[in-house]
Amino acid sequence: MITSKPKKGNLLIAEPSIIGDLSFNRSVILLADHNIEGSIGFILNKPLNYKLSDLISETEADFKVFNGGPVEQDNLYFIHQVPDLIPDSIEISLGIFWGGNFEIVLKLLKEKKLKKSDIRFFLGYSGWDSQQLDNELQSNTWIISENIYKKALIEKCCDSFWKEKMLELGGDYSLWSNAPENPSYN
Repeated sequence: MITSKPKKGNLLIAEPSIIGDLSFNRSVILLADHNIEGSIGFILNKPLNYKLSDLISETEADFKVFNGGPVEQDNLYFIHQVPDLIPDSIEISLGIFWGGNFEIVLKLLKEKKLKKSDIRFFLGYSGWDSQQLDNELQSNTWIISENIYKKALIEKCCDSFWKEKMLELGGDYSLWSNAPENPSYN
């Protein structure tokens, strides 16, 4: 369901017109926070060629790491659906949580008490200053959608997620779902 005002927990779906932007072209972003000071989100459908074990020597976990966005790409972030296991988590909405005690996360990974469907890791995040996201929305850069998947969002397929959202929107968006990522390849 499309909505007009962004709020924490919504999905931002990149309009097909975002071409040439390596971070946001065909992105689906979970809006982790939105207030008068700005907004923070994580790109859900841009896996990197890293596994968590490539970045953190203390773990053997082969969990995929995703490009969360262009801000602070040297920092690791995570969202999850197990706040009972990870203290100090912040609820985004609908059973999805952000961050928490990372030492506990490492311990849970070592003990194999976390599944890939429980947690998702990101390098970097997507950030907007006060009014910046509102301006981009007025410029038709993003479509705001409710998170109909609730906490199952973490399990959502990464590569085809934007295409699925285009098909769900229907109309002209359906046509864009099969267009090449770079129109000059057409």
